[in-house]
Amino acid sequence: MQVLRDRIASRAFGPGDRMPSIRRFAETMAVSPSTVVEAYDRLVAEGVLRARRGAGFYVTGTKLPPLKVAEMGPPRPRSIDPFWVSRQSLDASPEALKPGCGWLPEDWMPHEALRRGLRSLSKADNAVLTNYGGTRGSMSLRRYLQRQFAQEDLPIDPDQIMLTGSTSQAMDLICRLFLRPGDTVLVDDPGYFNYHALFRAHQVRVVGIPYMADGPDLEAFEAALATETPRFYVTISALHNPTGATISPQKAHRLLFLAAARDLTIVEDDTFADLEPEPSPRLAVLDGLHHVLRIGGFSKTLSASVRCGYIAGRADWIEGLVDLQVATCFGGASPVATELLAGVLAGGGYRKHLTDIHQRLAAARKRVADKLAPLGIVPWVAPRGGFYLWCRFPEGVDTGDIAQRCIGDNIILAPGNVFSPSQSARAFMRFNVAQMSDPKVYAALKRALNQTKRPSDAAQAVSCSQSRKVATGRVSVRAGERTNQ
Repeated sequence: MQVLRDRIASRAFGPGDRMPSIRRFAETMAVSPSTVVEAYDRLVAEGVLRARRGAGFYVTGTKLPPLKVAEMGPPRPRSIDPFWVSRQSLDASPEALKPGCGWLPEDWMPHEALRRGLRSLSKADNAVLTNYGGTRGSMSLRRYLQRQFAQEDLPIDPDQIMLTGSTSQAMDLICRLFLRPGDTVLVDDPGYFNYHALFRAHQVRVVGIPYMADGPDLEAFEAALATETPRFYVTISALHNPTGATISPQKAHRLLFLAAARDLTIVEDDTFADLEPEPSPRLAVLDGLHHVLRIGGFSKTLSASVRCGYIAGRADWIEGLVDLQVATCFGGASPVATELLAGVLAGGGYRKHLTDIHQRLAAARKRVADKLAPLGIVPWVAPRGGFYLWCRFPEGVDTGDIAQRCIGDNIILAPGNVFSPSQSARAFMRFNVAQMSDPKVYAALKRALNQTKRPSDAAQAVSCSQSRKVATGRVSVRAGERTNQ
């Protein structure tokens, strides 16, 4: 009865929907049919269901309580709850230090290029400043992306590209196109925590695929395909968030082969593409966008204030996504934002800006790793680029506790389990090296480590075992199978 109540409350079943047959639900719950009959009868008595002779049981039209995303699934400690961690980063005071956030500092961004672009935009046609955007977005920005993709040997038509309000909105539109409540999606474990929160909002099951130093664990991926019926798999091939790892060519080819055999769609997030000094394998390029959708944006290298994302994919999928964007936003991405970005990207300074960022990040990654080493905090891999270091803490330390203690010092951190559907990354933490120039960060970490109570020897052994599984990418897919976020 409680399972059915939860599904109705989460909108997996809505007013008028037919409930599962008695036999099918009995098999699902591993109980006798008579038990299901009694549960249905009691829910009828409560007014939750109504019975139709010979047709089954249906949800009544009783008014449902407001949908609160944060209350879906089991409650999680604040320090590892995706919503709470995001709010801490976004709402932090100007004085707060944010080594756990996902963006570059203000003084790393191309302010002058943006100001020049704004001055130029002020002279644009009135339509740019006042009208709705086209359903696919600015042609000039889509042609820029088309040229970038062509340089990767991914020739596509501009109509196969649509612009969105952000990369997160691009992912939300894809969820709306492909998913229904109760569906299953595959995600990297660890993986980008805001996607996990988004999937919770869409009321779908999340199955984590352990992520290794050279890409996803293909044994776990193949096992998930055999035991689940996933709608899609979302992953980051290069400069993976949070680990910084990059998929190998061998794994990329094998992953596409396994996905194609099951006709599984892959969503490849390429948000960090411009932070990679040299190109690496991309699933979208190897696949030719037959089974892969590519998404990305410009907030990591240009501006998080001028939001814009994109989706590149098959023409029929783009058509469906365009309709959804019209239905939910009426029109495409903001013409002001897209024309501003197109002007800055077309200018001669963007490539120089990227070269400067690559050099600064390379120095920062080394500097931060050297400063963390005396604390016993060690990077899991040496990333090829980007601003993330995924670090392992000393044995027995729960990074959720560390993050909670550092909040008192006005320092926002990103503990490992916020990224892990299976909650198997408690010994890890993601650091943004570009946000770690202040010595207060290291002093707070040292203080928190000294104050943290270590578990018993037995608990340490279990924690160490789990940490090694994450570090080697051998967390069982079963650990994430029951996660319903």
